[in-house]
Amino acid sequence: MTAVVETKDLSKTYGNVVALDAFTHTFEQSRIHALMGKNGSGKSTLVKMLSGVVQPTTGSMSLNGQNAVFKSPRDAFEANVVTVHQELSLVPELSVAENIFLGRLPKRTIFGIDRIDWKSAFRKTGDLLDRMGLDIDPATQIKTLSVGQQQTIEIAKAMSFDPALLLLDEPTSALASKEVEMLFTLLRTLKERGVTMMYISHRLSELAEIADTVTVLRDGHHIASVEMAQSSSQEIVGMMFGDVARAIRPARTARTGSGDPILQVRNLTREHAFDDISFDLHPGEVLGIAGMLGAGRTELLRGIFGADPVDSGEIIVDGQKVEAPSPRTTTGLGLGYTPENRKEVGLVQDHSIHNNLSMASLRKNAPGGFITKSAERPGVEKQIEQLHIKVDGSDDPVSSLSGGNQQKVVIGNWLNTDPKIMFFDEPSRGVDVHAKQQIFQIIWEQADKGLSSIFVSTELEELLDVCDRILIMKDGRLEGELDPAKTDLTQLYAACMEGL
Repeated sequence: MTAVVETKDLSKTYGNVVALDAFTHTFEQSRIHALMGKNGSGKSTLVKMLSGVVQPTTGSMSLNGQNAVFKSPRDAFEANVVTVHQELSLVPELSVAENIFLGRLPKRTIFGIDRIDWKSAFRKTGDLLDRMGLDIDPATQIKTLSVGQQQTIEIAKAMSFDPALLLLDEPTSALASKEVEMLFTLLRTLKERGVTMMYISHRLSELAEIADTVTVLRDGHHIASVEMAQSSSQEIVGMMFGDVARAIRPARTARTGSGDPILQVRNLTREHAFDDISFDLHPGEVLGIAGMLGAGRTELLRGIFGADPVDSGEIIVDGQKVEAPSPRTTTGLGLGYTPENRKEVGLVQDHSIHNNLSMASLRKNAPGGFITKSAERPGVEKQIEQLHIKVDGSDDPVSSLSGGNQQKVVIGNWLNTDPKIMFFDEPSRGVDVHAKQQIFQIIWEQADKGLSSIFVSTELEELLDVCDRILIMKDGRLEGELDPAKTDLTQLYAACMEGL
């Protein structure tokens, strides 16, 4: 079955926010159409509408000339639109055949009782895998397969529904290079069999290898659709960012302090997360780590902080090697960590603002194990005043605050430990523009006081604004570093996607 997908003035708004604006385009059949755009560009919104997860505010969609109104994923599924999500949905303990036909295994009736027809299930699975060019035993347990093989089984499961349109969301984000090539071979086979595919990826280097066309979205607008064979990586990145991508950041005085490094990381490795990472962080420096989704940035911060175990390598803080790093150990050495998910990891929503500003400094304020508000109050009042946290009263629940003020509480909580080093993981996520600038100002002011920071953000333009140096991380490895004063957004994005 083949599919021609057409959209006309397709729009989606959330209040005053326009996620997709009057998108009109035709996706031709039996081709692989890449969707590109930075975070918030509208590409995920488009895919969600095509898969029935969300409904358009205005506009229309059609499939093979027939009006497509999908009020739910089931509606899309019944129209032969199948989605392969970034996160695998397989059951590790079950076989390949059981996963592919989960909930719809063939049955036969014996003495009036319906039983699973295992012979038929394995035969159908074998036939499907053969048609897709996959040499995998249908009886194999999923957990014994590599991640790349599991990804192909996820696609085989989708193909068992005979899709007209296959939506692929970051299918290579967790794959090694050999596994990526295996997946691409499979996608080419599916294209030859007439399957139309839409392919979301942040990996620019993949496009020339797998995509027939590239559709670029920016800030909810359709910028252009081009033939991949007639385009270039530079042109695509330029379309993704527009004129702002070509504006070099004005030079400024770097905040890198002098003297020996405050943090040294040597050959740090954690299997399947990051490999052979080495770098130095200097006093008063704001060091950025840039990379696309799945590059290993958060995993690296968690490994250094001791939240996750590492397999090998050294962590040296202020000249002292950290043995068996743990949050308790690293906090004692002067590290603080504001996590990317503040609501679930950085804050206790039911507790007061006072308590949330005091959690990380309990050891300092209650050395004998006795917690008193009077001992905590100076730190609480200091952070509310210096970070300009808007509160009616410090005993109010932290959940009553705006996103920006909650993020300031997370930062203030760690500043109350008098840290030497701070890890800022997505500190501006979910906050408005004004709050972002306030948070960046906090980071700069602390740097001027000698605090060293590592700053991670998926919004690459923030790294250019905030950081003194930027390390490029790709597929769990450091590719090199860039000077923000001599780098524009296009160059930074290309480095993250293609390496240095």
